[in-house]
Amino acid sequence: MTTSQRRRLGVEEELLVFDRQTWQTAPGFDALAEETSGRRSESVEHELKQEQVEIASAPYHDLDDVASDLSRWRSMLQRAAQVRGLAVAASATAPVRTRTTRTSNPRYRRMSQRFGLIENQQLTCGMHVHVAVQSAAEGVAVIDRIRPWLPLLVALSGNSPYWQGQDTAHSSYRTVVWGQWPTSGPTELFGDIDGYRAAVTDLLASGSILDEGMVYFGARLSRNYPTVEIRVADVCTDLSHAVAIAGLARAMADTARADAARGIAPLAIRVDLLQAAMWSAARFGVSDTLLDPVLRRARAAADVVDNALDALRPALKANGDLERIETALGEILREGNGADRQRAVMREVDQLEAVVEDLARRTAPEAV
Repeated sequence: MTTSQRRRLGVEEELLVFDRQTWQTAPGFDALAEETSGRRSESVEHELKQEQVEIASAPYHDLDDVASDLSRWRSMLQRAAQVRGLAVAASATAPVRTRTTRTSNPRYRRMSQRFGLIENQQLTCGMHVHVAVQSAAEGVAVIDRIRPWLPLLVALSGNSPYWQGQDTAHSSYRTVVWGQWPTSGPTELFGDIDGYRAAVTDLLASGSILDEGMVYFGARLSRNYPTVEIRVADVCTDLSHAVAIAGLARAMADTARADAARGIAPLAIRVDLLQAAMWSAARFGVSDTLLDPVLRRARAAADVVDNALDALRPALKANGDLERIETALGEILREGNGADRQRAVMREVDQLEAVVEDLARRTAPEAV
């Protein structure tokens, strides 16, 4: 497959903002926006909380280009943060105790009024992977077929072991906190585009969400781009892990599209089982068992990863991503994911502020 034949993908990363002196969270988005004025584009955006900032790569065919783009934006933000005595860090939750500052926005104010403590607690950072599709109908076919494999992305990307200064015993506590929103998590099979649109219409009519932007499915059709948006992963500190997980998500979408074209039906796995699989992935990461979606039973994480790589191998080879992704996943299985790294630093220094400093250093090492 030539580069131009590969399906384009783009990556959005949500980062946390910290005070560089105290390593406590800081409501720094406005300062970063001012510092980067003239260099900003739609690639740097505000989020629900002022202690967050979002960056996004352009859509590319090649993972090297995605990595280069994200590295550039991470470094630019880190240098801008330093000027203001701040730092940015790719962690899906803040290790230290924190208070949140809602971004001034009428929609966010309505969310606070409606959801109360749920909105107040949402200082969580994800990585969203946009994979191009030719039509909304093709997108739904992809969503229906990748749903059993989304817990694997949670396990590999887990990077949120701490919450309000406490070890949660989870690999991805972000998944738990994010799961409080009424539309988050696994979905039923939609069947086709009409089924997808009917589900969204019913959710809006239920009054449980304010607008279509609050359809927080683990994988959804993007409202703004011709893509499937895969939203389950924690933001990863290690950029090589982030890019590999994004490439794995693209291979899942490619394989799903090929299966749909051959008339292969999606696996009919119940939502309650998928929810349990998500919980296990968020709790243990790659250190214990994960659900094998084909066998419908728990297996060692390494075995589930191997099975996924076998199933996705044709797509990974076609995209030229196989070696990169095998290397990164092997490293995660041997050394642990981001949550394991955070805990290792904590065991060494016994100070959560040092964990934050390590996160900031590794987020954009050339900018520190």
